[in-house]
Amino acid sequence: MTTTNWATAKYDGLGKGGKGHVSMQSGAFKDQPYGFNTRFEDEAGTNPEEQIAAAHASCFTMALSLGLAKKGFTRGTLKSKAVVTLAEDGDGFTVTKSEISLDAKVEGMNGQDFEKAAMDAKLHCPISKLLNCDVTLDITSFDGASVL
Repeated sequence: MTTTNWATAKYDGLGKGGKGHVSMQSGAFKDQPYGFNTRFEDEAGTNPEEQIAAAHASCFTMALSLGLAKKGFTRGTLKSKAVVTLAEDGDGFTVTKSEISLDAKVEGMNGQDFEKAAMDAKLHCPISKLLNCDVTLDITSFDGASVL
């Protein structure tokens, strides 16, 4: 199976005073503002690192969900957060890290098997593979008991 997706970005003006808008094929984002002020200051809007964090969190969580289902688990809740770090690098910037934290409940699963499945998802989700930075995983909670 192969899929393709697209997004568009338009930037009016140059440098710190420029203003951009980004849209996604699905319509989830349509003309969302972005620019220097949304990236480095507190202006409302999005930024590329936030979009990467959303992609990484959703990709990892889906990969883990599919991996657990393959192992025969049918009931559970997974909640992840990805924090993407952008750091100065000489005259520019580099994405240096994506930190995933995970809260999970999976009915009937033990912690050791869950940790192995989570690490496998971290290594093999397509966005983890795409990122050329340190990708960490912190399982902040796991409950193998019944899902509420």
